[in-house]
Amino acid sequence: MMRSRYSAYVLRLEPYLLATWHASTRPASLDLAADTARWLGLQVRRHETPATDRAIVEFVARYKIGGRAQRLHEISRFVREDGRWFYVDGDFPEHAADATPA
Repeated sequence: MMRSRYSAYVLRLEPYLLATWHASTRPASLDLAADTARWLGLQVRRHETPATDRAIVEFVARYKIGGRAQRLHEISRFVREDGRWFYVDGDFPEHAADATPA
């Protein structure tokens, strides 16, 4: 699921992304037409299935905006309902370090 969602971002396939997003957290739209990112690659770092209907995927996606390299590091949560996997939400571990008081 993670790789197919990454590919959908690369191809700007908003209907697929919304269809694979859990209804409890799904946004109304993504406005991918305004997205200027050029996606460069995906590295899945970790995959866990703590239960048959839940999964956790840690990944790093690399991209460029305006010629500057960026990376998105996320720990995503997925659930399976009626045999289909859905993205629920994610945490951004590097942002947690930014919130630590000095």
